[in-house]
Amino acid sequence: MSKVNPINLDDEQANHYSLSQTTYNQLLAPDSYASHAKGKKGLSRIVKATGYSLDGFKAAYENEAAFRQVLWLNLVLFIAIIVMPFDINIKMMLIISSFLSLIVELFNTGLEASVDHTSTDQHPLAKIAKDVGSAAQFLVLLLLFILWSMALSSLLY
Repeated sequence: MSKVNPINLDDEQANHYSLSQTTYNQLLAPDSYASHAKGKKGLSRIVKATGYSLDGFKAAYENEAAFRQVLWLNLVLFIAIIVMPFDINIKMMLIISSFLSLIVELFNTGLEASVDHTSTDQHPLAKIAKDVGSAAQFLVLLLLFILWSMALSSLLY
């Protein structure tokens, strides 16, 4: 077990941590560049955040075939939910799982874009990051399949 060394506040290294914290606090100050770029508060910030979200949907749709596939799959499933005579609880569960598959695919798309931005070289850690994102999406699609199978079987019995 490793021993934790206490920080001596008179030490130069402790002053370095304080400086870093001060710089960090200045970046988050209400009058910082990031604050001005995003909008201070209220409706203006909500409108800008909505624009950023729409940009994210557009980028995912234009640049990621997997997102397009999951989106169209879920649109078809959503129409089926409207048409099928499922109980309201089952419909809610199916809609939630559809949204979950879209959310996970957006995270996976963002993760892949970040890894590709860092380096396009093949690296074991990049492979792990991309494979884990893919595994998360696989699990959500498996969940979607299982829930739909259960919902359809409830109509037969």
